[in-house]
Amino acid sequence: MNKHGLNSVEKKAAVSLASVFGLRMLGLFLIMPVIAVYGQDYADYSPMLIGVAIGAYGLTQAMLQIPMGWVSDRIGRRPVIVGGLLVFAAGSVVAAMADSLVWVIVGRALQGAGAIASAILALASDCSRDEQRPKVMATIGLCIGLAFALALVLGPWLGGIVGMSGLFWFTALSALLAVVLVLTITPQPVNRTPKRDLVAVPTELMRLIKHPQLLQLNVGIFILHLVLTAWFVSLPLTLVDAGLAAEQHGWLYLPTLLLSFLVMVPMMIIAMRRKRQLAAFRVAIAMLVVAMCAIAAFAQSLTILFLAVWIFFIGFNYLEANLPALLAQFAPAGSKGSASGVYTSCQFLGAFIGGVAGGMLFGKFGMTGVVLFCILLLIIWLLVSAGMKLHTGVANVSYAAAPAERQMAVKLAEQLAELPGVLEAVVLADEQTTYLKVQRDQFDDQAARRLLQLH
Repeated sequence: MNKHGLNSVEKKAAVSLASVFGLRMLGLFLIMPVIAVYGQDYADYSPMLIGVAIGAYGLTQAMLQIPMGWVSDRIGRRPVIVGGLLVFAAGSVVAAMADSLVWVIVGRALQGAGAIASAILALASDCSRDEQRPKVMATIGLCIGLAFALALVLGPWLGGIVGMSGLFWFTALSALLAVVLVLTITPQPVNRTPKRDLVAVPTELMRLIKHPQLLQLNVGIFILHLVLTAWFVSLPLTLVDAGLAAEQHGWLYLPTLLLSFLVMVPMMIIAMRRKRQLAAFRVAIAMLVVAMCAIAAFAQSLTILFLAVWIFFIGFNYLEANLPALLAQFAPAGSKGSASGVYTSCQFLGAFIGGVAGGMLFGKFGMTGVVLFCILLLIIWLLVSAGMKLHTGVANVSYAAAPAERQMAVKLAEQLAELPGVLEAVVLADEQTTYLKVQRDQFDDQAARRLLQLH
């Protein structure tokens, strides 16, 4: 077996699950850049309903994300994934056949009810070895980012050809294609065990909600996606008013997204090398504020709008990439799955509230009201981030070994916690797993393994 590369099972899992996740996220994001324009064709059009339609998926996602992960631990990953995709397809059909925005909202809520992210990540974990798992997860993460970028470019172009209804039919077909991928290509592992790094543990949720550092991250991802969805209630119409036809919006999003990565990636590398991640983090939030201020002041200038959207995507992509990395660092040992569950729920809840708030503000105060609201929230986030503290060189490691008896597990945890470089130690006798949070440059992996062997 190749220890240095993905084996055939891991390759199939990475490609198929990344494709499934990407197709699903593409469907969720596809209408975002166009619904504010094409939604005006519905008889019950109002900015408020447009905002709700953009963010409706977030409410059901936030409610069902953690429970669906628990269900996948009991009945299996594939049934949950296939069922979720079929629910997503049904929601797409409802929205495609809708003759009012109210029914579009119902369809979008159904799309979000197919909350399968936890099940997909858990299946990816089941199908991969510990040393190769980061590569599989990175492939999935890459496809999510590509789906968002593709949706911004493809949505305006495809919407100009097939309209809103056609976009939802396209989304339904994409979901059915994803079902085929799961049933025909995705491996089905023989052994399946709960992964505390991926699936939430119910008893830990309240403790993690109150965790000071995690709370700051959860507030951050909530505000980031609230601002994104609120902004897209007004941005397409702002671009139209500035002289850019709706079907041409993709030609603005494509270069701004590509150029944003040309700045974001070096920014990330420099911040890591100089150990200034938090400073770069705050700069990224400030970039969002600058972009919003430019839009508020120069909404009629297409050139300024182009620059503002570019600056926004630099900051947004940087934050979107770095928040999960900070989450992994701040999550207590053995609680990453629960911390991730709370984090993603806050992310989707932010998307829902952003759509509602954006629609309400746009209806009463226009684009300026939406943008000023976003600026206020971003400034609050910038102030909250002042309390964040970064511990560099911290990593989470796990071992598939632990004493069968609880008393021995408690004793082992105490001994592991005394090893140099170990910040936290959690030994779970019932799961036969040991979790450590360690300082990389001080931690002795062999010493930890020797202790595990003695027990």
